Amino acid sequence: MFLMTEILIIKPSSLGDIVHALQVATSLKAQSEGLRISWVVREIFAPIVRACEAVDRVYVFERNGGAKGFLKLTKEIRKTKFDYVFDMQGLLRTGLMTSRTHATKKVGRSDAREWSGMFYDERVPLPPEGKHSHALEILLQFCTVLGVKPELRGTLKFREVDSLHLRFADSRGGTKPIVMFPDSRRAEKCWGGFKQLTELLLREDKSRKIVWAGSNYVHDRTGYPPAQFFNLTGNTSLVSLPALIKRADWIISNDSGPMHLAAALGVKTLGIFGPTDPREFGPYPLNGPTNFVIQAPVGDLKLLPVKEVYARFQKVRARFK
Repeated sequence: MFLMTEILIIKPSSLGDIVHALQVATSLKAQSEGLRISWVVREIFAPIVRACEAVDRVYVFERNGGAKGFLKLTKEIRKTKFDYVFDMQGLLRTGLMTSRTHATKKVGRSDAREWSGMFYDERVPLPPEGKHSHALEILLQFCTVLGVKPELRGTLKFREVDSLHLRFADSRGGTKPIVMFPDSRRAEKCWGGFKQLTELLLREDKSRKIVWAGSNYVHDRTGYPPAQFFNLTGNTSLVSLPALIKRADWIISNDSGPMHLAAALGVKTLGIFGPTDPREFGPYPLNGPTNFVIQAPVGDLKLLPVKEVYARFQKVRARFK
């Protein structure tokens, strides 16, 4: 009888970090046979984890469920004996989750915080660049626990969905749209020039299509030609997000989860950065042929003119003509 190796990944949030962890899960399965991967994730991010082909089972963590919700979650987790638990979050809450599991080996990050390290049997080392390594490279170190290489292997895949919103991207003779994500989880990471950039790009090419997407609604100036522009902000489901991104010619985005997902799926990506360091949080790999960034002067997005982003986009786009 062939025995499966049971792994539980604890990575409840946020979207960008979850995308990185899904890439690690994909790499683990590509390099090791007989893995069954379970996952603890917050309810708002559960749809995209469930949709990922590398994940076999999802446990939903209700952040606002209080002690009762936490105990319910850990009771469910304890029904399975895991070979490994990987706490990829490294906070007190996830450390406590780790402590409540039945597992042969409990593994965490060497840069774990809030005393969560006391619940681990082992900590994975940091990459050679230390704590200033890229966020994905830090998570890839969990691969070494199974004796495989801490590098990306395999292809990140999601189960396909059908959506009316995707049909705009598929229309007009197969012309792929530019998909923009004008929002970000933190206000200081949101660049204010997407409206003007959209105007410039639509004016430049009458056959171009632009889609705005994201979980939070961002008001556009309207007046954009409806055959060329579609505002999906506030109406972009996590389940359909990978399919939408894969239909894009380019992704232009603030430093955000969708930017990381675009890079993971190999779609041409221009990331707009303010206070965060692209060397640690940019589209991975930073030297990849389809990954590009522009960073605001002194990290202040208010100082980044639209004309500079437009010029940068024109320059990198010319490489693919």
